Order: sequence, then C-alpha cells, then structure tokens
Amino acid sequence: MAGDRLFVGPARRGKEFSNVARRFNSRRFNKGFLILAGLALVAVCLWVGVGTARIEARAARTSGTSSAINTDRIVRYIRERFGVPESVKLTVGPVADSALPGFYQAVVDVDYGEQNKQQNTKQSILVSKDDRYLVIGSAVPLGANAKAEVVQKVREALKVPATVQLTASAFRPSEFALFNQTQVTADDGKKKQSQNFYLSKNDHFLVLGQVFSMNVDPMREALRTIVTQNQPSVGPTTARVTIVEYADLQCPSCAHLHEVLEKQVLPKYGDKIRVIFKEFPLPMHDWSGEAAIANECAYQIEPSAFLNYRTMIFARQSSFTVANVRDLLLQYGQEAGIDRLRLAACMDAKASLPRIEADKREGEKLGVNRTPTSFINGRRVEGAPSDADLYKIIDEALTEKPEKKGKG
Repeated sequence: MAGDRLFVGPARRGKEFSNVARRFNSRRFNKGFLILAGLALVAVCLWVGVGTARIEARAARTSGTSSAINTDRIVRYIRERFGVPESVKLTVGPVADSALPGFYQAVVDVDYGEQNKQQNTKQSILVSKDDRYLVIGSAVPLGANAKAEVVQKVREALKVPATVQLTASAFRPSEFALFNQTQVTADDGKKKQSQNFYLSKNDHFLVLGQVFSMNVDPMREALRTIVTQNQPSVGPTTARVTIVEYADLQCPSCAHLHEVLEKQVLPKYGDKIRVIFKEFPLPMHDWSGEAAIANECAYQIEPSAFLNYRTMIFARQSSFTVANVRDLLLQYGQEAGIDRLRLAACMDAKASLPRIEADKREGEKLGVNRTPTSFINGRRVEGAPSDADLYKIIDEALTEKPEKKGKG
C-alpha cells in the first residue's frame, strides 16, 4: 500500500521540479494554497517506493572529481533519512564540480526494479566538498537584484499564477553553515503562506530543493524530536520497541496499517511494543481534519476510549462525507463510550487543535509528507509495509541496544 501523499500526482515520481510544480498547481492554487511548501517536500517524495528486495548502492565513479566524495555514504544517508524501501537500487554518479561554491554535483539513478520500472527516475543532487551537506535538487544563479530574482525563480519553478503576490524577506544566516535563507510569502488576497528557501553564502545561488546535514544521524534525530509523553498510545512505556505513527484518518493505507498494528503486531509482541498515535491530516482530504480534532478530543475526555474510537473511524471511512462527518463522529464517539455532549463541545471549540498542530509541526520537522509514516525506534518506515517486512523491522529493533526513545 503506497499511502497518501501531501500532494497527489501520477504514479511516476521524481520528475523535474517544474513538472512536479505543474502537477501541484493543477489542484487549483488558491484552493489548497500549499504550492510553496511543495518545493521543500519534493525532495522527500522522490525516494518513496514499494517492495521488499535489498537496496544496492553502486558508485558510478569517473576519474578525478568523483572519487572525492563518499557515494556509499550518500546512499546510506538517503536510505535512512527517507526510509527508502528495500526494493530500490540507488546508483550515484557521475560526479563533477558544481557552479555552487564548495559543492559537487551528481545524479542519483533510482531503480524500482523490473516490475515497477515505469517509476525509475534520475534525481539531481549537490554534495558539499567537506562531505557535510546534501542538497536534493539543484541551484540556480541569481542576478544583481538577488531578492527580486528569488521571487522570479520561485514563481517560474512552481508555476505560481501572476494573480498571486510573492515576496522574499531579507536574507539571513541559516542553520547550515554554507547557506543563508530567505522566507518567500505567497498572498492570493485571501490567505498567506510562507516557506523558507536556501541560498549560497554569497547570495549568488538559490537552492530549488532541500538541504540536509549528513552529520546528523536520522534515527537519533527522530528519537530526539518525537514527543512520547502525554500522547495517545497503547502498550507500556517500558517497551523495547516504540512505533510512532503519523496518520490521516481518511487515508485507506493508514486504516490498513492501523488494523495490522492492532490485530497482529500488538497481540504478537505483547508488552515488547508500544504504539504512539500522531495526527497528520492531509490538506487534500475533506473531513480528516475534523476527525483528527474529534479523536484528540476523545483522548482529552476519555483516554481509555481513544483507541476504540480511532479503530471505529478507520473501519467506517466509507460512511463519512463532508455533510455527515460531525454527526457520525458524535454517533461513533458515543458508541465508543465518550460522552456525546462533552465531545460535541470539544469539537465545536476545536479544543484539541493545539495537539494536532503540534503533531503536524513535529512530523514536518522530520520530513513527513505522506501517510502513514512511522518511526520504529527512530527508523523511518514509509507507507504500509508487508507484514513480513514490518515484523523484520520490529525484530531487528528488539535486538538493538536500547536508546532513549523520544522526549517529554
């Protein structure tokens, strides 16, 4: 099961940024108004696939420049950072000097295998010469009026309509030593949305993509970032394995994974497993946000009823519409043992919205852009894996040295 993405597109992934942006724009810019965030998330989307074979990394090296970077490390980082499934073969190369100061440029071939060869693609990357930073995407030169050029390049790359005003903030240092950053804001007259973009330290190049620090271990980053206390969960806090799932209640793949976790994984592993549930409603779904508010209200009102209520919502997805969602959420909540009046009051006041917003911020910090996305002792797992793959990951986690799993 492939899962639901923040932006819906055709089966083939990894197209040029302009093509991806065009696909996003086809959903009507002023409806979702998420096109700016799309560019930062494109990089993450490119590595998602399906299957169960072993990842192989082959470094296509040429003489001179290419030997200066560790292509095996790049592949290993991509696999761990983006939860690349084990069917995908990644080949890095060729490598050459880049116009971006301090960086090499290369291409990653993404091979999904014979059965999914229509998804095969090539992705441009930049790697810093000190082996610290990875850019998934490209860098474009800026003219003398760099701020105006940023606006123009973003508009062109994302196919932003002329009716939408774009502005760029003053350039300032970023968290990455080799980059500055600017915030681009889109305003269609009804709503504003902002997104950070990176620039070279001399402000002569704009990054169309995302920057990652390869010195930060993705699993440790997840363990440090994810809040595990005072969260809806099942299983003991002393469990050797913690599964943190970011899910959308309208997502069919999320419903499938939830059923597997509840009916197979938890009974199989008992008190060795703890599952923490995080809300990650996607903007293209028309009732998942309201359902997330109701589910988190249930946790606030009657924590013991949370799991039963969540299971009920997933199991009855097909019965929901925009018109009936509130009535059904109240009806199912009552069936799950939640006081109807208290649930209605909480839903109407959106009293649980801060919890959902916190989950969203946390997930976005970890690069979550599709549902379900899970972290098993910090290891990223995209979509709903096969039962065998899920058991294998859990079994491997059980044999690992215990680490602190999350923060309070």
